[in-house]
Amino acid sequence: MDLKDQLKNLFPDHKPTEEEPKKDVDKDIWMQEEPIICKYEKRKGKPTTILEGYTGADEDFKKLAKELKTKLSVGGSFKDDSIIIQGDYRDKIMKILQEKGFKVKRVGG
Repeated sequence: MDLKDQLKNLFPDHKPTEEEPKKDVDKDIWMQEEPIICKYEKRKGKPTTILEGYTGADEDFKKLAKELKTKLSVGGSFKDDSIIIQGDYRDKIMKILQEKGFKVKRVGG
């Protein structure tokens, strides 16, 4: 007996309502024609991956930065219209962005 059956026994008069479908985060982010530039730099002796060239709203870029940081489980920030990710994750980031539908260009090695 699962949870729904138990609830039906407790509340026989209740009629379940249909749940709203969840909004897809990918549809909220503006897609662009030009590629996002994914480059590698060393800052203060530490490797960083930098994403530049997004022409959409800053809020969309911040959402994208947060999603990348959570998927990769790394730190990073959003400064001066670029996403800075700690570590060299160019290949993983490019794969994630291409799955979302972005064009990505690798620069710097």
